[in-house]
Amino acid sequence: MDSSTDEDFSQFMQARWPQLVRLGYGLTGDLQAAEDLAQTAFTKAYASWQRVRRADDPDAYVRRIVVNANRNRFRKTRVSELLTDSLPESSVADEAGRRDDRAVLIRELMKLSHGQRAVVVLRYWLDLSEAETAAVLGCSVGNVKSQAARGLAKLRASAELLEGGLR
Repeated sequence: MDSSTDEDFSQFMQARWPQLVRLGYGLTGDLQAAEDLAQTAFTKAYASWQRVRRADDPDAYVRRIVVNANRNRFRKTRVSELLTDSLPESSVADEAGRRDDRAVLIRELMKLSHGQRAVVVLRYWLDLSEAETAAVLGCSVGNVKSQAARGLAKLRASAELLEGGLR
């Protein structure tokens, strides 16, 4: 690639990095895995940057790479890390002061199926429309609606979320 193309990709990546990390965090519940997913997405996007740039919606294209990369994590190998009930201490202050609420929500998100979790995170965490979510996941808008309804019903029924007042 030439320097102007590299600069174009660099600007694209820097502008979208936080959103893709948030998407990955919502899908995995783990910040390091989320950053790995975002990095994987940008690596793949860079390798086919001309195609990504020509896509109708480059953001949806890269989001789809993140969702697929998350699915592939479980296809290639089983989770090798030890999952615990508590989050590690963070050196970065949580401005919202809602770390406990967020930990409960992430735990409950991890109980949803991959499809329901992806829909809930894309629709309500990243605030995408039903059509945008369907485009990212490569499914129909009706499927997005039904997966969202089922996922939200499970979250609403969660005793831990109700106790924490996250309803």
